Amino acid sequence: MNIVGLLLAAGSASRFGSDKLRHPLPHGVPIAVQAARHLKAELPRVIVVIKTSSEARDFKAEACETVVCANADEGMGASLACAARAAGKADAYIVALADMPFVRPSTIAAVRQSLEQGARLAAPYFRARRGHPVGIAGDFYEQLIALGGDEGARHVLAENEKALLKIPVGDPGVIRDIDRPEDLVPPIRV
Repeated sequence: MNIVGLLLAAGSASRFGSDKLRHPLPHGVPIAVQAARHLKAELPRVIVVIKTSSEARDFKAEACETVVCANADEGMGASLACAARAAGKADAYIVALADMPFVRPSTIAAVRQSLEQGARLAAPYFRARRGHPVGIAGDFYEQLIALGGDEGARHVLAENEKALLKIPVGDPGVIRDIDRPEDLVPPIRV
């Protein structure tokens, strides 16, 4: 199957205080690059949506494609539409967020496998909370490219809730995004 990873890395970091996506994790790798590495480990094609072309170098070094989203300031929906247009029609997409570097590759693999087995929508759940990344079948392509604003694919999932395959995972990274510097402190073991 042609499953394309879409990494949304064009958001603002207003609560972080600096460019959070370039902020290094304890091992020195920037937050967004780590998220890209995990996605690329499970998918042959990954497109990273960025705000400016100056951000492309880090992702190209990870063998990811990049696309500049001119209207990224409109929100996540605009970035996701930009990513889907850049990917073109595919069998499916796995949508990941660049500020979620702790999602395990095994979780991404579980979402990919669900799509390969026919799921139209798939998402990991940790302790009954929906997380990321989200798998979306290619038949939602027209809806994806029409997105705008800051909602992302939330309404696609809500309108098609019965088609959503909930994947239980033991991966707290699926609900752990980085919004503030204190979010980088290691979590309590679960």
